[in-house]
Amino acid sequence: MNEHVSIARTSAKTTDRTSEWTDRDGVTGRIRIPAPIAMLAELTHRCPLACPYCSNPLELEGISTELSTQEWIRVFQEAAALGVLHLHLSGGEPASRRDLVELTAAAAKAGLYTNLITSGIGLNERRIAELSAAGLDHLQLSIQGATPVLADKVGGYKGGYDRKIAVAEWTHAAGIPLTVNAVCHKQNMDELGAMLDLAVELGARRIEIATVQFHGWAEKNRKALMPTKEQVLHANAFVEEARKRLEGIIVIDYVPADHHSTFPKACMGGWGRTGLNVTPSGKVLPCHAAESIPSLNFETVRDMSLTDIWYDSQAFNAYRGDSWMPDLCRSCDRKGVDFGGCRCQAMALAGDAATTDPVCILSPMRHLLVEQAEIDSRAEPPEFVYRGR
Repeated sequence: MNEHVSIARTSAKTTDRTSEWTDRDGVTGRIRIPAPIAMLAELTHRCPLACPYCSNPLELEGISTELSTQEWIRVFQEAAALGVLHLHLSGGEPASRRDLVELTAAAAKAGLYTNLITSGIGLNERRIAELSAAGLDHLQLSIQGATPVLADKVGGYKGGYDRKIAVAEWTHAAGIPLTVNAVCHKQNMDELGAMLDLAVELGARRIEIATVQFHGWAEKNRKALMPTKEQVLHANAFVEEARKRLEGIIVIDYVPADHHSTFPKACMGGWGRTGLNVTPSGKVLPCHAAESIPSLNFETVRDMSLTDIWYDSQAFNAYRGDSWMPDLCRSCDRKGVDFGGCRCQAMALAGDAATTDPVCILSPMRHLLVEQAEIDSRAEPPEFVYRGR
């Protein structure tokens, strides 16, 4: 059996570079660009679920455009040479790729720490054993609720909950470390305790309690998904208490609700600072939702090396550093904490990716965000608009 480890492997090549920038006042300077440490490989947009909060683009990439097995293997090798340590195999549903085991083995051979992000649908006991033998280091399993009724309703897939429980058991039996990803929103946030108990029962070492981000399909379901302020405050207190109570048993990561926060999150650890995404067709993005910003041009691994894209492409350099920031952000002592917040959120809510994230309490648009969140959260939840239905 493969000997699984919970630490990242050491990359042989990590290189920092500098790039020239010009700010809004015409002043030029240089910024240091570190090598990335993580890459999200969206192997496919195919998925058996129809989640109403899907953050993939509204226009999904089809199977005919997907990178081939050999193209993905080359990308993994380029990633390792660039300095990437962690590789997240994602989708859609990555188990939809018949070559998933081969890709996992190639990534492990390249020296990458491999994490499979999956709904569990498409996996069985034999395939998980094969992934283990191929060198899979970690598996992250999503759950949509603590009961079959709610979980299957949210995922839009009958029998999905039972398959997830089985996948967790097979993963544990194979010796692969397990993280449970509990996506929370208005209709299941009151079940956080039960979802946490389920994660512990399944032997997970970590749970990510992630509040829905309103990108992609989630925008179509705002009134069905937006939690109330009271739910968020209760969730915040619950997580704080649970971390103390379960210390040494399970690690709890928490992504709070943006629309009810005081300051924005450091999206992606800062634009073009720590990670990159590769779409099924090979487009390389600074973050998962970056295609929502129309002014950006995205290079593809079919035309350009991953190294050149990371350091030199227009999209990755667009919001690096602070030269792009409005004065409100550039003069703020939090700019090294949240790096200006989420550019895609600024685009979605303010219509300008280079403006202050409206989540920030200092934003002139903050009151509009709060008012709309209040309206959406108090609305009687309508029926979900499912993806692909």
